[in-house]
Amino acid sequence: MPIVSRCLAVLLSVLLVLPSGDVWALGRHKKTPSAADTSTLAQQQRVLQALNRLTFGPRPGDVAAVESMGLSKWIDEQLYPETIDDSALEARLAAYPAMQLGLRDLVEYFPTQEMIRQAEQGRLAIPADPVEHAIYIDQIADLRARQEKNREQGAGLRAPGAGARNQVAAGSNAASAAGAEMQGNGVPPPPPPDVAPMQGNAASSQPAGAMAAPDAGPPPPPDMDAAHAPNLQQAEEKLYADLGATSVTTLPPEQRIRKLVAMQPQEFRDFLQHLSRPDRVALFRDLTPEQRETVFAMINPQLVVGGELLVTRLLRDIYSERQLQAVMADFWLNHFNVYLRKGAFAPWYLAQYQNQVILPHALGKFEDLLVATAQSPAMLFYLDQTESVGPNSMAARRAAMAPYGHARMLGINENYGRELMELHTLGVNGGYTQQDVIEVAKVFTGWTIERPAQGGGFFFNPNRHEPGSKKVLGHTIREGGEREGLEVLHLLAMSPATAHHVSYEIAQRFVSDNPPPELVNAMAATWMKTGGDIREVLRTMLESPQFWSPEAYRAKVKTPEEYVISAVRATGGDVVHPAALVEAIAQLGMPLYGCQTPNGYAWTSEAWLNSGDLLDRMNFSLALADNNAGTLMRWDALLGISGPDGANPQSKEQGLETLLLDEPASEQTRNAALGQLDQQQNAPVGDQGRPQFARRVNFIRPREFGPLLLAVPPLPPPADQQSALLAGLLLGSPEFQRR
Repeated sequence: MPIVSRCLAVLLSVLLVLPSGDVWALGRHKKTPSAADTSTLAQQQRVLQALNRLTFGPRPGDVAAVESMGLSKWIDEQLYPETIDDSALEARLAAYPAMQLGLRDLVEYFPTQEMIRQAEQGRLAIPADPVEHAIYIDQIADLRARQEKNREQGAGLRAPGAGARNQVAAGSNAASAAGAEMQGNGVPPPPPPDVAPMQGNAASSQPAGAMAAPDAGPPPPPDMDAAHAPNLQQAEEKLYADLGATSVTTLPPEQRIRKLVAMQPQEFRDFLQHLSRPDRVALFRDLTPEQRETVFAMINPQLVVGGELLVTRLLRDIYSERQLQAVMADFWLNHFNVYLRKGAFAPWYLAQYQNQVILPHALGKFEDLLVATAQSPAMLFYLDQTESVGPNSMAARRAAMAPYGHARMLGINENYGRELMELHTLGVNGGYTQQDVIEVAKVFTGWTIERPAQGGGFFFNPNRHEPGSKKVLGHTIREGGEREGLEVLHLLAMSPATAHHVSYEIAQRFVSDNPPPELVNAMAATWMKTGGDIREVLRTMLESPQFWSPEAYRAKVKTPEEYVISAVRATGGDVVHPAALVEAIAQLGMPLYGCQTPNGYAWTSEAWLNSGDLLDRMNFSLALADNNAGTLMRWDALLGISGPDGANPQSKEQGLETLLLDEPASEQTRNAALGQLDQQQNAPVGDQGRPQFARRVNFIRPREFGPLLLAVPPLPPPADQQSALLAGLLLGSPEFQRR
């Protein structure tokens, strides 16, 4: 991420350094809230405390709405999300129909690289449906082109881009999300939307979603809009004319899709590579979400799945009215962490995990959630449970009898059993031993995935299950096949150690980096009394004096994810290119599904605060306020002023304080922001009519997203540059870092 200009770096030092010379105490812990605290928050502070902890941050008008409804009623409503109308979010998510599919259909309509390899080798039948057939044929052609390039370059070397459908550079969350860009419904039409993924044929409504799987393809081709030599320009112009791109992009949508589906792979590749930038936009104009997914699936189905996975998670967090459910889903996705780049199938598994495992159970019974995660292909694959085979099982005995040279070693994999107890339930000091890990691993032998290459779900294979009784935490688990695992999950879910461990983590996320023992004990007692009812455990926390104490108020520091999402919500901006926000979160150090280890990201301030982190956040806030982070801002409308000269800088700054911070900023922050604005009044003006200081970051990076995504247009600059700068500085201020 680019570093802010020298003057802004100086400004940041003013904001973050106290008179004593200490770095601003964002991470300095206040006194831990305790039951002995008799003071409480004022009513508006209570509303802000609820909105900052139980949502991803207040939007313009939220404080007044909660005060009008009544805080207690609002909390009760959030605890029962099914009572809340979320149709506006659903309208936005309708642009990503692949995420509505079950796992089997998702894999069928958007094949993985492994399925393409199997089809290329004749081990998997190519579908007869014209659209699915075209997807397979195009991907097989790309695979063969890459293989040929690799042979030319030598074994083990990756080939450069082999056509416009090549995968984006590995490691970029936004590169995956970029394939999923579509304009959300229900918002004023911004400039042409990002080129988006697609699936299905012109007549069907088969959706798609996409994210780049690790090592699924070579790096993207070079920027096709780079300057060429005159003779090359002439050749490309002739080829472009021969292909008749304009005659295709101007066809009605259904005819356009049929034309693309009918193209041979080389013809399709050449067509895409030689589209002009305006025609790239025109190609996707007026297509339905299903049709968009079809085109992108022909280019690269992995872009559909991974991109929509990331983008829909982000949009739910920003726009859902069921905010407590969204926050708790985020909590559980971290608690039951699964790494996106574990393997080629991970994006497909995570799409089901996110939407059909975690979200529906986020406020239910913990045991139901625990069973759902244990039986999810995402977790089974991530923690290698599919490799675990009982040493005395039928499968192991058959393998041992195989002819010499064909036998393979089969045994128990302890990964899931260890993480189940250490992270998911009991905690590291929960009283289990290494022998318990071994016994639990035996219990779960046979828990696997049915036909994983075809998108199968959970399957218990009795031939791989270790026979005999097991002893776990002093309890005898009698032989019973799949039932053994369910018995262990119940035992763990109802353990007092689990009640305490998970209650501590919830309190750490919602109350304090060091939650008071009396609060954790009260939550754990409710857990045991209600059978692990997550909703009731939260209610106990919300009825505690510690949650509402002054010591807890604005004492939590936002993680990068919370910071980006809360900034977008605070501004009320229209998210036009959500991939830019996915990329911003990744650049701030917290890529979605990007934690490789099973323990997930930390909720405490120490993990996220140093001078470099804060500088990067300031970069992002300035970019966001200036429409350079995929979100369209209308500061004049938000402030209720007409034109950039409708109010003086002091009035704008005070209005933005109220809108973005909900409370007055410190004199230090206010003076620094106004002083910076004064310095920039005579700054050079760039080619888009905005001062040079404001053109510092654009999180849409076309060279990483493939040639079609070069159609992504930049958003116009805000009409009111004064407000944009002031808003960016306030969003990067110490006050906004806390929640």
